[in-house]
Amino acid sequence: MDLAFTPEEQAFREEIRSWVRANLPEDIAHKVRNDLHLTRDDMQRWAKILGKKGWLGYGWPKEFGGPGWSAVQKHLFEEECALAGTPRIVPFGPVMVAPVIMAYGTPEQHRRFLPGIASGEVWWSQGYSEPGSGSDLASVKTRAERVGDKYIVNGQKTWTTLGQYGEWIFCLVRTSNEGKPQTGISFLLVDMKSPGVTVRPIKLLDGSHEVNEVFFDNVQVPADQLIGEENKGWTYAKHLLSHERTNIADVNRAKRELERLKRIAKTEGVWEDQRFRDQIALLEIDVIALEMLVLRVLSAMKSGKNPLDIAGLLKIKGSEIQQRYSELMMLAAGPYALPYIQEAMEAGYQGDFPGDVLGNAPLAATYFNMRKTTIYGGSNEVQRNIVAQTVLG
Repeated sequence: MDLAFTPEEQAFREEIRSWVRANLPEDIAHKVRNDLHLTRDDMQRWAKILGKKGWLGYGWPKEFGGPGWSAVQKHLFEEECALAGTPRIVPFGPVMVAPVIMAYGTPEQHRRFLPGIASGEVWWSQGYSEPGSGSDLASVKTRAERVGDKYIVNGQKTWTTLGQYGEWIFCLVRTSNEGKPQTGISFLLVDMKSPGVTVRPIKLLDGSHEVNEVFFDNVQVPADQLIGEENKGWTYAKHLLSHERTNIADVNRAKRELERLKRIAKTEGVWEDQRFRDQIALLEIDVIALEMLVLRVLSAMKSGKNPLDIAGLLKIKGSEIQQRYSELMMLAAGPYALPYIQEAMEAGYQGDFPGDVLGNAPLAATYFNMRKTTIYGGSNEVQRNIVAQTVLG
């Protein structure tokens, strides 16, 4: 097993690094490096820059307009973007629904939906979780009834991340109650401007608006917006979730945030505390171990082997690491982690404080927000069961 990058791969890394640094707006990079509030414009501006280059769909094959990069090249692209301070690509369009449309959609659906995703022009949302149906997606109750050439959709989705910006939403809907619960689910694409779609904000502990409830009241959806076959949506959902769980791990962001943690610890005077530094060292060891796991998968893929499906394992460790670095940042800042004034952040008062590190940076807010990472994308308890069954049979 060779975990070293070839000269060609190192040259590719340098190409990516140069381009990203030349094209990433500095105001966006500043916000990302200090974990400050990103507006819709910030996220979409970077998405469109990538889209113009043809790299928003960086994991796409050439036949669908992507660069056709290898697994190693995709990893290097993600790493250089994270280290440069780019916003995370909002995954719902290019990383999640696009592969499903490519794999199971019709040629007409390819032509209709993929260009807007690739360019960054169209904002997609995810309609999976419901009240009472989060980790157990087989129990979804949002109903889609076929009437002629349309589906009539009624129900509710919840925890819809950034759904307030959504223009389209991909949904798991129930089209049959016969047989096992998984066999009656379909995968439907819904225009969020359709009459009967209502988005309501869910305010978080810090007062921010990140997640939403989405209600469907007799929403008419053309039947040609069904992906694949009716009642086969569970298969398509599993295909999508493997992409989501790998994306959640995000080892490259963890490496960047580890360095930020060290900066905060030094600024706040806790770097000299041996016990606190021990906790940072333990975290760094786990980040390195997670990276080695990712590189092992890439090495296996390079040699033509089919590596064990470890998306669940990557998700478990990656999400736990995110919780740990956000907690250590909050502990390092002490009481300065608590102030979070949205109006001050919007007005740009993030850097007018000693050290140019904390300001109104939402360290406590980030800590609370990161509690979700071990739940969404399939709770870690469920993922451990899946990994155990895969390994032990």
